[in-house]
Amino acid sequence: MTPHDDLVTLLRAATPLIAIETPEESRAIESFRHAIGDALLPLYRWSITAGLRRLDIDEDDDESIAPDASYTLQAMRAARERGVYLMLDFNPYLRYPMVMRQLREIVQRQGTAAHTIVLVAPKLDIPEELAPYVTRFSLSLPDVHAIADVVRSEAAQYTRETGRRVEVDADAARAIVRNLVGLSLADARQITRQLIWRDGALGPSDLPELAKAKFELLNRDGLLHFEYHTSQFADVAGLARLKRWIAQRRGAFVGAKSAIRLDPPKGVLLLGVQGCGKSLAAKAIAGGFGVPLARLDFGSLYNKFHGETERNLRAALKNAELLSPCVLWIDEIEKGLAQGTSDDGVSRRVLGYLLTWMAERKANVFLVATANQVHELPAELLRKGRFDEIFFVDLPDAAVRAEIFRLHLTRRSLDKLGFDTAALAAAAEGFSGAEIEQAIVASLYSAAAEQRDLAQDDLVAEIRQTRPLSVLMAEKVEALREWARERTVPAD
Repeated sequence: MTPHDDLVTLLRAATPLIAIETPEESRAIESFRHAIGDALLPLYRWSITAGLRRLDIDEDDDESIAPDASYTLQAMRAARERGVYLMLDFNPYLRYPMVMRQLREIVQRQGTAAHTIVLVAPKLDIPEELAPYVTRFSLSLPDVHAIADVVRSEAAQYTRETGRRVEVDADAARAIVRNLVGLSLADARQITRQLIWRDGALGPSDLPELAKAKFELLNRDGLLHFEYHTSQFADVAGLARLKRWIAQRRGAFVGAKSAIRLDPPKGVLLLGVQGCGKSLAAKAIAGGFGVPLARLDFGSLYNKFHGETERNLRAALKNAELLSPCVLWIDEIEKGLAQGTSDDGVSRRVLGYLLTWMAERKANVFLVATANQVHELPAELLRKGRFDEIFFVDLPDAAVRAEIFRLHLTRRSLDKLGFDTAALAAAAEGFSGAEIEQAIVASLYSAAAEQRDLAQDDLVAEIRQTRPLSVLMAEKVEALREWARERTVPAD
């Protein structure tokens, strides 16, 4: 059934109380205008500014009812014919005992016709007294055809106002329309207008700007963090097997045509030693797919009030779905799902919802989870099928360490000073990528203090002074590597 059919069914069934959370008041009203044509019921609209007015027929202003909430409910009770009443921003009046009592008597049909009352507001807090009678209804989001109409109309509006035609790249325009799906018409129109008026064109350069604007609209609660600067695999040393795995699945993820029907990839879990590039790999995966990267921080989800943590998780995952296609990165996932009894079961409920979402989501969201402490991960998360693959990011070998040195030296324009990266890699045995970068940074400070260029000896001296994590936490690092040896796929 379509959303329109669902709404008609609710009205024909004389549903007493419907709640619609939406900022698009006009779309809600239009949806009911269409629905009553099939349900054959009178339609009324109430607001504190205009009072109660009938919408399905032309009615003179003097026939409207005054905006007083209590008086309006009295008029509903007196009406003998069934009707549908759209109450706009009525939520604040539910705090008054008289209004609450009147409304409960209407929805319980105590001496009244079988009216349907519809609460419409951007945010609705339904009191417990009304919860047993409420049916929540969500307006359907505009489809790709409606979004395309918005883009065309905004381009035409730009031409009327400026006298210049919008320069349109056909492929980019189609991509823009696809990426606007998931937004309301008002939000899609706002972003389209920004893109067109920025340079009078719709082209490939608009796609990153669209992703940023879309994320900012969706993430009003601040539950996700948009990573504006993703990486490319060319910026990552090693991880050859992971790079090949992503390259093989890129076409299926972005919807490229293929002779063989392929299921889009769902996600990977990256385990490994701290500082070995798991976070950089997550950013590179988004860059490899060519899609936005959103990071979910479990710390921002947790709330002391009962049920709020789970609500925050649902909202964050819904926003990620609306941002699709995208990569959702959960960093250090074990910290958010640590098993214990001290949080009244919140972690278990969060885990349960996350696992359900991972199994049932339809949106094109590729999940990348990173973890350092595998023993703190719940067994349910590691079961085969939760992730497409579990990769282990180990300490870099000599060849990868040499590549890490080369990348960092090149990034700082130091590669022309003639460093022997193979010798540096040999001296830095047991170092992670983060520790190699820090050795370069520290050496630069030493050279700058003496007002001279960085030299090979500076790097070697800094390396010899450093005790890497593989030495400081040798037992834990070795235990992790031993656990992963037969249970995971090497990323390199």
